[in-house]
Amino acid sequence: MKILAIDTSTPVGSIAIVEGALLKAQHILNISATHNQRLLPGIDRILTDADWTLDDLDGLAVSLGPGSFTGLRIGLSVVKGLAWATGKPLAGVPTLDALAANVPLSPYPIYPVLDARKGEIYTALYRIGDEQVPERLTPYVAIKPEKLADLISEKTLLVGDALLRYGDYLTGKLGDRLHLVPPHLNVVHASSVAWLAWHKLRRGIHEDISSCTPLYVRPSEAELNRMSE
Repeated sequence: MKILAIDTSTPVGSIAIVEGALLKAQHILNISATHNQRLLPGIDRILTDADWTLDDLDGLAVSLGPGSFTGLRIGLSVVKGLAWATGKPLAGVPTLDALAANVPLSPYPIYPVLDARKGEIYTALYRIGDEQVPERLTPYVAIKPEKLADLISEKTLLVGDALLRYGDYLTGKLGDRLHLVPPHLNVVHASSVAWLAWHKLRRGIHEDISSCTPLYVRPSEAELNRMSE
């Protein structure tokens, strides 16, 4: 099964292609160019490098969020357009699930942590389950780092870009209860999105393209402004 996966949930965008559980190629860019500028050229490049076309694909995958509202809309719009045009099934993967999948051998509980801005962190609690797939144990939430620290009572692994902003605080607060990963694992990898999508698509699980929407967790600024009017 050949799958093209993308992640645009954070400023570090990535594209990957897999064949079954085998990663064929991955393209990660942490640059100032917007996802609008680099996504379609990136897809074309990675397919060309692998000597694949869109027709060769068996499925498409995208990270659904939480994350950047604009980035999520761009990524989902592009992948939905490709799914409509090609008739390929689309698997949506929550961003925190994909981030937890970066550390499939963790013996500890996992809190993937994404910077949600406004002094908050997007997170949920996971443990590694069957086939090394992360199992989510709590709802997706946006919480203060102080609240996250209060939830951690045992040795726990944290992974994600929120550590750039809150890592020093959490390290000081949690001490030896906190286990960190090498920094390159703190970004969402499209290969992890693809891997989780493969587990879904091979069981015939996919999204309804017309109703598939981003997973925002909290309302956008525009929605908050409308509610206050």
